[in-house]
Order: sequence, then C-alpha cells, then structure tokens
Amino acid sequence: MSTKPIGIFDSGVGGTSIWKEVHALLPNENTIYLADSLNAPYGPKGKERITELSIKNVDLLIEKGCKLIVVACNTATTNAVKHLRSNYNLPFIGIEPAIKPAALKTQTKSVGILATKGTLASDLFHETTDLYSNGIHIIEQEGEGIVQLIESGQLNSDAMKALLDIYLQPMLEANIDYLVLGCTHYPYLMPMLIEMLPKHIKIIDSGEAVAKQTKSVLDKHQLLNTQSTKSKHQFFTNGNPEVMQSLLGEGFKVEYLEF
Repeated sequence: MSTKPIGIFDSGVGGTSIWKEVHALLPNENTIYLADSLNAPYGPKGKERITELSIKNVDLLIEKGCKLIVVACNTATTNAVKHLRSNYNLPFIGIEPAIKPAALKTQTKSVGILATKGTLASDLFHETTDLYSNGIHIIEQEGEGIVQLIESGQLNSDAMKALLDIYLQPMLEANIDYLVLGCTHYPYLMPMLIEMLPKHIKIIDSGEAVAKQTKSVLDKHQLLNTQSTKSKHQFFTNGNPEVMQSLLGEGFKVEYLEF
C-alpha cells in the first residue's frame, strides 16, 4: 500500500498549488492529480452538485489505486468532505481557509478573506469563522471571475488586476493586516497581490498546513512511502492541458482525460 499514489483533486488547476507543497514535503510519494476544469468553478454550484462532482473525482482516483485523497479545493472540502469521509474507507485530507492563524495574529483586529461563493456560504466556513472571530472584524469577499480567468490562461492579465483592485478596496478601507486566500487557485495571485498591497499586510494560504497534515495522516496509517526510487506524478485535466502545464513548468506531463 505504501507505494501507491496520493490522489489530489480540484475544480481545476488551482490545487496544483497544494500539490507543490505536498511534493516539496514528501518527495518520495507518487501522486495523481485530477483537474475538473470542465466544471470549474465549483463555487456557485450548490452543495448537492458539488458533492456529486467530488464523488465522481474520488471514484476515479480510487480506480487508479490511490491510498489517500487530498481534496485540494476549499469549496469541495467545505461542502462535501464530511460525506466523503463517511462513505469511503480511506483517509481524506481537506482544506479550508486559514482563518485561525490570521485571527490569532492580527494586530488591527481586521482580517480579509478572499474566497469563492461556495466556500463563504458553507456551514464549515461559518463554524470556523464563529470559533475564531470573536472581537475580530472579518471582511468576506467573493472572488467572482478569478478562477475563470486562471483556468483560461489569463493569470497575469489586466482583467485580473482590475478584479483584484475592486475586491481589495473594501479590505484596505477596513485596515486589514492579514489577507486569507480561501481558494487553491488564489496562491498563484501572490506576486500580483504582493505588488498591489501595502507591505505590512501578510498573505496566508493553507498549502503548507495541508502538506504537513498529509504527512501526519500517512504516518498514522503507516502509509508513508519509504522506498527511495524516483517518484512518479500523473496530471490529468478535462480542460486545456496547456494551462496546467504553464503552472507546473517543465518536467511534468499533463494529459487530457475525459471524465
């Protein structure tokens, strides 16, 4: 079992930001990444449809022999991970916005969160926010249109900058000192955000925490790959392979797969 791959899925290419963190921490592990770009974004789709899509992705990853699955999508985690955990007999790693560290560290008592509609509307998001936001002003901003631009290869476009200008303005007016990225597509905006935001505002995403949790769960279930052979990585998308290829760089092959 230990040499079997880690499965990772997202509503598109964004979860590759999570894959990079997992691969950096666990270089021995084989991985299979599934980008459901055809159905991106999951955010506006509603809990039932998001759960259906998540099941479809999980079934395919299990068919391909995965030993653990990372739900590298905030919207799929907040809407479907409870269902997945109670219906499948393998470990799942979920991802949700890193509200806790931002709420604990903020000096201005004002934290911005940029996320999809599906994440912001979910019960899990509200539970987490209620738990850690006592005395903290949380400015929620739906990043409508961001995922679509990234999925269509327009990451560094003028259209993206124009959207971010609109979305960041209320947060700046509220004097935030932390910006939480609540979608796995959004870490790819980091260079642009660093350029646009005042230097004192810190940006947090969940990638490193997810990688550490993945290692911990593999260790707990005695599933860590201890072999020193070169790890294998497969990337599948039902969208345009070139978009994911541009984010991964050379050395990794992205294949088109109808699913």
